[in-house]
Amino acid sequence: MHIDTNIKVLDAIRALAFIGDLSMGQPTDHSLRTAWLSGQIALAATQLEGTCETAQQVAMLRWSGCTANAPEFADLIGDDVAGRAIMLARQPDDPAFTYVATRMQTAAPSLMQIHCEVSGDIAKLLGVSKEVEFSLRNIFEHFSGDTPENERPKRAIPDSVFIVSLASDLEILSRAQGIERAKTVIASKSGIAYPQELVAIVIQYADQWLACLGANEDWQNSVMADAGLAALLVPLELIADVIDLKLPWMAGNSRRVALAARMSAQSIGLDSSAQERCYRSALLYGIGRASVANTIWNTPGPLPGSAREQVRLAPYWTARAARQIGSLAEDAEIASYAGERLDGSGYFRGCQGAAMPIEGKVVAAATAWVALQSQRPWRSAYSRPEAILLLHKDADAGRFERNVVHALCGLNGEGSSEISAAGVDLQLTAREIDVFRGISRGQTNKEVARELGISPSTVRTHVEKVFRKLECTTRAAATLKALTLRLL
Repeated sequence: MHIDTNIKVLDAIRALAFIGDLSMGQPTDHSLRTAWLSGQIALAATQLEGTCETAQQVAMLRWSGCTANAPEFADLIGDDVAGRAIMLARQPDDPAFTYVATRMQTAAPSLMQIHCEVSGDIAKLLGVSKEVEFSLRNIFEHFSGDTPENERPKRAIPDSVFIVSLASDLEILSRAQGIERAKTVIASKSGIAYPQELVAIVIQYADQWLACLGANEDWQNSVMADAGLAALLVPLELIADVIDLKLPWMAGNSRRVALAARMSAQSIGLDSSAQERCYRSALLYGIGRASVANTIWNTPGPLPGSAREQVRLAPYWTARAARQIGSLAEDAEIASYAGERLDGSGYFRGCQGAAMPIEGKVVAAATAWVALQSQRPWRSAYSRPEAILLLHKDADAGRFERNVVHALCGLNGEGSSEISAAGVDLQLTAREIDVFRGISRGQTNKEVARELGISPSTVRTHVEKVFRKLECTTRAAATLKALTLRLL
């Protein structure tokens, strides 16, 4: 059975904005507000009025690369979500900001490279304009007004980059430090980080614009209203792949859960529409994962109570996403049942059997089935017989539907043939694919070498070849491309 997973690009952009806001520790309307402010700046700068559409799209996709460098952020500052929120708020008297800023001094270029390459690749996959893609690949560039001409970036940076950065500064700093302080900080960068004429516009209209944002939510209707993207479609799997980039050991997880959910739904006799809902919902079940720090997901032992509560709220954020993503609302709502159990022991609702839609029951069981057979930081993967035993125990205890569990345990891993076909098309050798699978899931060269019985230098050579064939420079970008090509 063919399942249509194409969604409107506009809805994909809204989903990516939601995930990005969670990843950056921002309110879930931050990107929307920044997009609206970007449009106002472009319209007020009459010579840049034509950039309004581009600026709004860039603002919505600005944080789309956040899941890609979350592992590196976590290694650098610990809590990748809270740390990035601190970084953006820029409170100079906050010791936490000083700590983050100090840690970022030498690491920033590599983190930005990952972010920009992935967000640019996402833009390319979405089919948006070349200008939007180029802006995202250079989203962290500054005006360099205080830099000698011969030392400025050789490539011309689009005005949309400065517009979006200014809008984001105004949106975040006005919340964190108040409007007057925000204007003072922005004014101090005039002619240095931002063009003077744009800063003057922001200072002049900041109070008026922020008052409009606070009055009601009518302004949301104008964000990307004339974006010219209405006819464009993109596979929903792209959102799943971006979600999974946050944790290397989750690479390809959402696709595997979706396949298991669809096949088990078919096995228990659900109609084609229900099967499609199971598949699409499973692709989205990890949206809320972006709200939880990698340090929590990577904890090797039992979680303290506060951390457990954050994990339990991850599906809540998936449910919240359902209210902001247009045509994906029903899918995201079903996806938010992934942590629920029939006996009421699940999260976040703690609902019981009859309160769960059948698609939610399927997604919940499929999530557990795939997780049991996958390695996690706190345990090794269970063998298939062990996973069958454990899932049946949960069914016996009343946590999962027996017929769904029976269907899942009867699956034989169909769909794997697509992986080898994609590898052949790219002229990847079997060894290169084996090596890259390990690297993409967070293993070091030494770990992959030990697992495959080859030398670390050989692993490095294989990785370089894969990056060259995939036309990528970072692990995250290569992983995203490999996921879209079904190599992982």
